[in-house]
Amino acid sequence: MNKRNPAYLGAAFLMATSAIGPGFLTSTSLFTSKLFASFGFTILVATIIDIIAQANIWRIITVANKPAQVIAGEVSPGLGGFLSMIIVFGGLVFNIGNIAGCGLGLNVLFGLDVLTGSVISASIAMVLFLVKDAGRAIDLFTRVLGLLMVVLMLYVAISSRPPMVEALHRTFVPEKIDFMSIITIVGGTVGGYITFAGAHRLLDAGIAGPDNIDRVNRSTITGIAVVTAMRVLLFIAALGVVSRGLTLDEGNPAASVFKLAVGRSGYVFFGVVIWAAAVTSVVGASYTSVSFVQNLIPSYQTRKNYWVIAFILLATALFAIFGKPVKVLIFAGALNGFILAFSMGIMMVASRSDRILNGYKYPAKWFVLGSAVTIVLFVFSIVALYEGFF
Repeated sequence: MNKRNPAYLGAAFLMATSAIGPGFLTSTSLFTSKLFASFGFTILVATIIDIIAQANIWRIITVANKPAQVIAGEVSPGLGGFLSMIIVFGGLVFNIGNIAGCGLGLNVLFGLDVLTGSVISASIAMVLFLVKDAGRAIDLFTRVLGLLMVVLMLYVAISSRPPMVEALHRTFVPEKIDFMSIITIVGGTVGGYITFAGAHRLLDAGIAGPDNIDRVNRSTITGIAVVTAMRVLLFIAALGVVSRGLTLDEGNPAASVFKLAVGRSGYVFFGVVIWAAAVTSVVGASYTSVSFVQNLIPSYQTRKNYWVIAFILLATALFAIFGKPVKVLIFAGALNGFILAFSMGIMMVASRSDRILNGYKYPAKWFVLGSAVTIVLFVFSIVALYEGFF
């Protein structure tokens, strides 16, 4: 691969911006208002789990040079189809929320009604898949908007004047540990389709095999670093607000953080951030979800961009019919955490197969860490889903 080829950075930002959507902003704000500084511990644990999960899954997929559903099918017949089904379903649920977030962003910025803003934003996302070099267009689009979100979030975090000493202390010595928050944050960061977004983008760019492991690892860490930076900045911004005794609006907690931290202009910043977060998540969710059905569609390789466009159209239509309640996004994050545990289990089994990995000897330390995280995710997911239902 040409070292100037930006595809490995594009894969990192595709994953990162797929994670940073309306659900990301909502869950981070809500859990900060609930746990205060102790939410820092949740972010710390979630980041460690994220790194181990991503490093394992990306390494296995790129070394095998096969998409995740093909690997799952080689582990056990029928498993690839089941994995594809739950990934596509989860991606569609999240995409409805992403489409709604786009509409909300343009409503804040230009006063457009939410449905009109959603249709315009979906159209912008679809145009990316119509240009001649869609891969490069997607890479550039996600990098620019990803960096814009981080810069604006940094300004809001500084403006909120958060209690940094307390935040740092409770990150390592929490007053309360909340399983639902941990699995929801993990699920919303690397759960469901998100963890496969970057890995499948790398395959499309031809970055695969043992010789590219260093670039794959660099892409993984870059993606997690962007997500974590955004999460931490939003956390301390929200903490600065709630620590002053101010109350977030449960109907739109993230908007409250921006407005209470910065003032009237903060609402405009919120509009930019939620639109950027939502539209890039539309791109990532659609691209990755459709990549899970490529082996089921004979015309996929020659018509894949049109299938992605069809997926975006479907999500937009469903939003127009059903809308997007906040609680659905929170629950979907927890469900995606369970999907991640299931996916991790499949990948760890695959890592022991010389046939699947083309003779590559998988490092024992990554297998041990990955297996441990798989068990932890299953336990956290069961507890979180139980709490969500009961």
